[in-house]
Amino acid sequence: MYTLVKNATVIDGNGGQPLVNAAVLMKGERIEAVGTLDQIKQPDANVDVIDARGGFVLPGMIDCHVHMMIEWARAGLEKRLATPFSLRFYQASDYLKRTLHAGITSVRDAGFTDVGVKEAVEQRLISGPRMQISVIPLTTTGGHGDAWMRSGIDVTDVSYPTMPSGICDGPDQVRKKVREVLRAGADIIKVHATDGVTSPTDHPEFTQFSREELEIMVQEAAFRRGVKVMAHAQGAEGIKNAVRAGIHSIEHGIYLDDEAIELMCENKTFLVPTLLAPIGVLEAAEKSGTMPEHAIEKTREVIEIHRESMAKAHKAGVKIAMGTDAGVIPHGTNLRELSLMCQIGMTSMEAIVATTKTAAECLGWDDRLGTIEKGKLADLIIAKTDPIADIQSLEHPDNIVMVMKGGRIEKDLLTAKGSQSLHLV
Repeated sequence: MYTLVKNATVIDGNGGQPLVNAAVLMKGERIEAVGTLDQIKQPDANVDVIDARGGFVLPGMIDCHVHMMIEWARAGLEKRLATPFSLRFYQASDYLKRTLHAGITSVRDAGFTDVGVKEAVEQRLISGPRMQISVIPLTTTGGHGDAWMRSGIDVTDVSYPTMPSGICDGPDQVRKKVREVLRAGADIIKVHATDGVTSPTDHPEFTQFSREELEIMVQEAAFRRGVKVMAHAQGAEGIKNAVRAGIHSIEHGIYLDDEAIELMCENKTFLVPTLLAPIGVLEAAEKSGTMPEHAIEKTREVIEIHRESMAKAHKAGVKIAMGTDAGVIPHGTNLRELSLMCQIGMTSMEAIVATTKTAAECLGWDDRLGTIEKGKLADLIIAKTDPIADIQSLEHPDNIVMVMKGGRIEKDLLTAKGSQSLHLV
């Protein structure tokens, strides 16, 4: 079965000039051709035609840092502790759908989502983006990820068969823990190379794990057909330890110094800024009071430093892939990150490429996703606004009038079936 999207401006994810008066032909789940309508050889029959009505067709967006099983903005600690364990899976189905309908067709989950949720999406039991999962972040005793409180109460989430504990100390425990997480279904290993903002007993500049321990993680992951390691890394020393150990991507990167930036450029290490994350902490504190005081205090301390570090990294040529830390922010608001990326010096087109082509490279999926090209999976979104002229317009899910994942329409505000009164602007 063929599908033809016509009467569109195509922004293909490669960073070149948009193609006006364009069309995209798909065969099943794959893209068959891209060009002007008269350039595309159309099949004689069985073509489902979608008129984009002058809208803008982009590759499905990719968020390289989400937490699909949590949404801290919704509930404080007391409510989280009172929430039945199984309810979180049903809540996650809403988070996944909101994410997909916002135009995010693929995500890399940075912790707390198990293989059953991923398989539920793959089997179409629930609607959501395609996923890479890290299962549980590796952390040290007393580090970011260990939620033991000084009251003596431990509020770390419980373990279960497909969600092992992530706490490990020393080379031997680290090696075994990587193997346990891979056994649980992880597509990528996530490590806390430094402490963080939201944890109660540490600071973002504190370093977790030695370089030797980080190298063991990289080595053990690579044994599984090249599985990569992503590192929550905020302090400069922890960032440099991670890059030197061969870690694939640095998440957050708050305290980047010149040496760290130079190392990332040399090693072609990806940077996933999550500029939305600190904003999400402060918004949750203001609107619902769901963030603890230690998180608010540390966020205020780092927010401007974070922006300055990202601006320096971009100027130096570090490979930046979009990520939001969704879960700290409400799911479905992911594309707010793009305007923040522009505020640190990126153009609208650069922000789009970071969210499509570069993000697909970060996930190792650039052979099938990230750009609108023949042979790639038909992950497309149609926006009714021009994202080059107004990148912030993508923040509003109603401006994303169609979402396709693998050639399958997942959201439709465009056709007669989906909407009788769409007005493109």
